[in-house]
Amino acid sequence: MTALMAAGLSLLMIGTALLSGVFGMAGGLILIGVLLVVFPLPTAMVLHAVTQMASNGWRAVLWFRHIVWKSMAFYVAGCLVSVGLWSITLYVPDKAMALLLLGLSPFVIRAIPDRILPRTFGPAQVAATGLVSMMLMLLTGVTGPLLDTMFLRSPLERRQIIATKAACQVFGHGFKLVYFGALIEQVGQVEPWFLAVAVASSMIGTSLGRLLLERLSDTQFRVWSNRLITVLASYYVCYGLVLLAGIA
Repeated sequence: MTALMAAGLSLLMIGTALLSGVFGMAGGLILIGVLLVVFPLPTAMVLHAVTQMASNGWRAVLWFRHIVWKSMAFYVAGCLVSVGLWSITLYVPDKAMALLLLGLSPFVIRAIPDRILPRTFGPAQVAATGLVSMMLMLLTGVTGPLLDTMFLRSPLERRQIIATKAACQVFGHGFKLVYFGALIEQVGQVEPWFLAVAVASSMIGTSLGRLLLERLSDTQFRVWSNRLITVLASYYVCYGLVLLAGIA
């Protein structure tokens, strides 16, 4: 890896971590798209997992006192059930259907009346969110806007949302890395020093994101987060439809 490429990827990781540091989303999607262009799939997945665990882990440390531990525990429980079920079936859908599932999920959640899906975000909802989010993680490498939508529906304030979701995502990406254990062998294709650069870049971007988040009100955070979710979900749906049209 050349010094110029390393510098460019470092800046990209800082920028995507900053975006995730403010809204808790989108940065990982942008990063994996670039990494898949630059590196082979296994190497890109390893780098993505490492940077996302570093970014979310540092974000959880920065907002440690705002983590809702009960919610995180039920989310992790749901993830474990999903990993267990997927380890038995090893089902892998085609990419188009997976993308459509990712994109449509937040619109489906928004369409469900509050009387059917209350905004309390109780233990059962959190566990179910963990199960479905982990399923999406294993199918596509990311959780998509579903997790973000469920957290934004909750009564948690913005710092609790950012902190708790970051802690949940550390486990999610960790389970993904364990599930795709064969990918760990591919780390040798990336210079060890660049893994350190990737972790440092993610931490820098996350720290900058905290400064911006402090300037937002809860209302501004929810409004802009929902707009970002709509854009991302629409992208997933359009991409999935394009792939379906190509397959047909």
